[in-house]
Amino acid sequence: MTDWAPIAKEYDPLKAGSIDGTDEEPHDRAIWRAMLARYVPNKGVTGDPHLTLFVARLNLQTTEEKLKEVFSRYGDIRKIRLVRDLVTGFSKGYAFIEYKEECALLKAHRDANRLVIDQHEIFVDFELERTLKGWIPRRLGGGFGGKKESGQLRFGGRDRPFRKPINLPNMKNDFYGEGSSEKRNWSREGTRNWRTRDRDHERSRDKRWAERERSWAWGDSERERDSKEERSRGRERKDRDR
Repeated sequence: MTDWAPIAKEYDPLKAGSIDGTDEEPHDRAIWRAMLARYVPNKGVTGDPHLTLFVARLNLQTTEEKLKEVFSRYGDIRKIRLVRDLVTGFSKGYAFIEYKEECALLKAHRDANRLVIDQHEIFVDFELERTLKGWIPRRLGGGFGGKKESGQLRFGGRDRPFRKPINLPNMKNDFYGEGSSEKRNWSREGTRNWRTRDRDHERSRDKRWAERERSWAWGDSERERDSKEERSRGRERKDRDR
């Protein structure tokens, strides 16, 4: 618990798939894919990763000019890279913005998160591909995002940090006699005779049924007697009326 932190300092697909970073077994196939992946960051990407901001959940219609207009208010921008599809050329909904100074980066990281651009609430974080050791992208089962509906929910990032593990005390199972260090020595005389118990149970059940039948029979006789008395009183009333 002393080294626990809500944000991952090193990427581990198994821990990223756990709500508190304590899972020991993968619970979805994407985690297996990420654990087996041998991902190497793109060497074609240039710029200082420690001055680069990751911007996601963009409107597909948002352009580089719009991003420059919004993010230049935090400081001088060196480069903006809006990731586009190689075939269609359409935006994929995320971009990387490199600042000239660290103070501008920190200010944008603090204030631009959840900013609304073109009717979309954006997500802003530091670049992780080249700065976080062991990073695996979402397309390979890693990342820090995901939705529960897709079966790929990840934790440990800014958007969904780890929850602090709950340390429960070791519970003794004395109620069932499992946690006791002393072994129970049952003698033959103290051993339960299950056949005798079942036989006694059947006898008591038969006795209860007999009592119920007698009570029902007694109730029937009382009802018959009441009906006879009622019929006799009816005949007496008829005789008086005559």
